[in-house]
Amino acid sequence: MAHSVIAPVLLPLLTGIILILLREKNLLLQRSVSVLSILLQILLAGGLLFQVNGGEILTYSLGNWPAPFGIVLVADRLAVWMLLVTSLVALFSLLYALNGTDSSGHHFHALFQLQLFGLNGAFLTGDLFNLFVFFEILLIASYSLLLHGGGRLRTKAGLHFVVINLVGSTLFLFAVGVLYGLLGTLNMADLAMRIAVMPQEQVPLIKAAGLLLFGVFALKAALVPLYLWLPSAYAHTSAPVAALFAIMTKVGVYSILRSYTLIFGSQGGLAANLIEPWLLPLALLTLLIGMAGVVASKGLRQQTAYLVVASVGSLLVALGLNTEAGIAAGLYYLPHSTFAASACFLLANSIASRRGMLTDRFESAPPIEHARLLGGLFFVTAVLLAGLPPLSGFIGKFMILRAALAHSQFVWIMAVILITSLLALVALARSGSLLFYKVQGAPVPARMGTPSIFAETIPIVGLLSLCLALVLFAGPVSGYLQLTAEQLLQPAGYIRAVLLMGEPN
Repeated sequence: MAHSVIAPVLLPLLTGIILILLREKNLLLQRSVSVLSILLQILLAGGLLFQVNGGEILTYSLGNWPAPFGIVLVADRLAVWMLLVTSLVALFSLLYALNGTDSSGHHFHALFQLQLFGLNGAFLTGDLFNLFVFFEILLIASYSLLLHGGGRLRTKAGLHFVVINLVGSTLFLFAVGVLYGLLGTLNMADLAMRIAVMPQEQVPLIKAAGLLLFGVFALKAALVPLYLWLPSAYAHTSAPVAALFAIMTKVGVYSILRSYTLIFGSQGGLAANLIEPWLLPLALLTLLIGMAGVVASKGLRQQTAYLVVASVGSLLVALGLNTEAGIAAGLYYLPHSTFAASACFLLANSIASRRGMLTDRFESAPPIEHARLLGGLFFVTAVLLAGLPPLSGFIGKFMILRAALAHSQFVWIMAVILITSLLALVALARSGSLLFYKVQGAPVPARMGTPSIFAETIPIVGLLSLCLALVLFAGPVSGYLQLTAEQLLQPAGYIRAVLLMGEPN
């Protein structure tokens, strides 16, 4: 039993408790503890990545209760990849928050750590009920972070976010209740074994529960038509929170990938490939509608939020191919889209704070301070988001198109991806032109209390550098992800590792 598996869950939880005990007495101490915790989480994720790189699946049973009776955490290649991406996004989002966002309300750092506690737990848990529990933990923290700093629009968007996610949580409980009632277990490895041999009379109810789970995960991922909560919520919250939330939709994507390769995959008996007819068409539609929102957006933060929706569409197109190459392409595109969207949210805030009353709206305004630096960063971010060569967005989309070559719907997939990429390019070029070139009047002084440009841009440059690293190390990264996809499509190893914990193989 590897104790290192539980460390990424315990560390943010203990840090959050310590930060609550510190209260608001010493902001510098809170900041130091919070940053140190995330640096340790990156090291832990890196250490786990080293351990699972050879294909080993690490398990940890709380209280030494064997699966399927106890709570089990599982670290395989996919879970560790998600941990690493999450901790890296969290680091740069937090560094940006140190410019003042963290002091505009109470308990920012504690909530930030509790959010990471929920995220890390969701990626590591090995059963559906604890996935529900970690969903609730991260959603409770996200409700508070979303409203951090207050404001009418933020409160309105937060209420929509809360109501929709509460409905999702209720449906999640219905689905796990049906599965537990029929099969007597919620351990995902055990569910996979039992569903593979389920009797004919249970098929309709189990398929209904499986589709209900898909609906809940689609809501978390912001898949069409369940995406409407996202643009408003992400556009109106603070920039560091929006940057961290770029990984939130990926929790839904992760859950779809995990449950529908392990439980309802090709080895799922009479419920095999349950969502295959639905996933690809909905993903293509999400990409189209998300990009329509990008073109129609009236401000940079709203446009970035729609880019997140479109990126979910691209990701699920890759996963919807249901092949090793498709899953590997999607897992490469996942960190790229997360880092680029996070950088864009932070950049949008830095631009908005220097445009006076117009903030980030696409209207002609006086020139802003540090326009060359911010414009240069916007150009790089736009190239990433539009998927132009030679950066990681292009490599990700190229991998998706190459994986789709053998698919019967290749023409449709290629048409949608290429058309939406062109639309993204046109929309972002228009946005850059309005923000940096079509200026008029005297320069606008920066808003009172605006931090130094270097403190603001270091986290943005850090996130863009991660995208550059995906290009420089594309070979090793894609090799790791190819093996990850292979491991996911052969779930026998996962099942054996969980159900035979402590027994010699």
